[in-house]
Amino acid sequence: MSEIKLKKKYGLFTAISMVVGIVMGSGIFFKAQKILEVSEGSLPVSIFAWLIGGLIMLVCAYAFSGLAARYEKVNGIVDYAEAIVGPRYAYLLNWFMLTIYYPSMTSVLAWLSANYLCSLFGAAADSGACLALSCFFLCGSYAVNALSPKIAGKLQVSTTVVKLIPLVAVGVIGTVMGLLNGTIAQNFSSAAYSADFSAGGALFTSVCATAFAYEGWIIATTINAELRDAKRTLPKALLGGSLIVVGVYILYNVGLFGVVDKSVIYQNGTTPAFTRLFGSVGGTLVSVLVVISCLGTLNGLMLACTRGLYSIAARDLGPKPQIFRQVDAATNMPNNSAVVALVLCAFWMLYYFGAELAGTPWFGFFSFDSSELPIITIYGGYLPIFVFTMLRGKDMHPFRRYGVSAAAILCCLFMMLAAVVAHGITVVGYLCLFAVVMAIGAFFGKKRPGAKESPIPKDAV
Repeated sequence: MSEIKLKKKYGLFTAISMVVGIVMGSGIFFKAQKILEVSEGSLPVSIFAWLIGGLIMLVCAYAFSGLAARYEKVNGIVDYAEAIVGPRYAYLLNWFMLTIYYPSMTSVLAWLSANYLCSLFGAAADSGACLALSCFFLCGSYAVNALSPKIAGKLQVSTTVVKLIPLVAVGVIGTVMGLLNGTIAQNFSSAAYSADFSAGGALFTSVCATAFAYEGWIIATTINAELRDAKRTLPKALLGGSLIVVGVYILYNVGLFGVVDKSVIYQNGTTPAFTRLFGSVGGTLVSVLVVISCLGTLNGLMLACTRGLYSIAARDLGPKPQIFRQVDAATNMPNNSAVVALVLCAFWMLYYFGAELAGTPWFGFFSFDSSELPIITIYGGYLPIFVFTMLRGKDMHPFRRYGVSAAAILCCLFMMLAAVVAHGITVVGYLCLFAVVMAIGAFFGKKRPGAKESPIPKDAV
């Protein structure tokens, strides 16, 4: 019996919606207040941090768009790493993404969706109700993706449209209002409260916080094998989606500070701005749209998460590849891979609750912010790909081979430095856990006798 393969079922609009939908609509609400806090009321530092974070995303997305136009296999970024660096590195990068990167972000998004819904009813972020709702959202997202990937794709498109509504509305109306009443000029010229701060340290910490808000665009490459004409579709989706995200984020931030004084946002978050713009009923409706927005992001993350172990098993690597490369004939989904993904997401949700939401961190020295550090790590994972692109991309245009790759390397180094400045000693605890997980991955990464050949041609570079 022949092995069932993933079908080409997604087009350009779904791919762009995945880029925009995963990136946009959660971190912008989650991190806006934190960035204002760490910049100690300096709106120029805050806006500049969003610009730098957006520029880093655009540069890296442009660098990967060139690779996306050349390789169309099983799992975008892993394929690029295999073709440019080598199969061993690609395997380890994939292992990191399926065990740490995808599930840690997915678990945070499940909690964030629940938190915004619970806030409408006065329930605290660390309450039992919020945790139970987080688990429900996590399982619901898994069920939609595992049982009907076509519905998951349509859900991604529809929620992307929904999440643009509050962002664009606040951005346009708030900017016009702020320019007319002078609120924008006042917010840019004054501090939320008087305090001395190191602009450099505040900027690094703020940019690090934007990492969560801007992250997710690379996850669109995980449906590489399911995109129609992926070599043309994926590059357009990466660049087009990234440009939309940066433009809307900057517009939203400017509009937000055109509605209320930044000291209000600093103390109470973004809800007062929604209420002032749209009234109490309209503000509640916008908050509901924010919840839907976060659920759309959760759906996109889970869509990628469920395919993680499959992309390793497709290369006859990892634990029990003969089990995890199976694709269900009815749903055309790698269900065994999806089950493991759900378990990993549940673990990281428990970790996030214990490390960030519990009064006293459960894990002591090993407690860290799983919404930021795993994301920064992926930038370290990009470095060898960009370096080897410069060394081996002989058939590439010199601008792409050297100019774009060098710019992407500088962006990655900046993000890694920002993480060290922002998180300090907790980075060490995270790296200890990272080392253990990668050691386990290395154990399962040995090629078996008679294993299938890599789906990347040996002469791909």
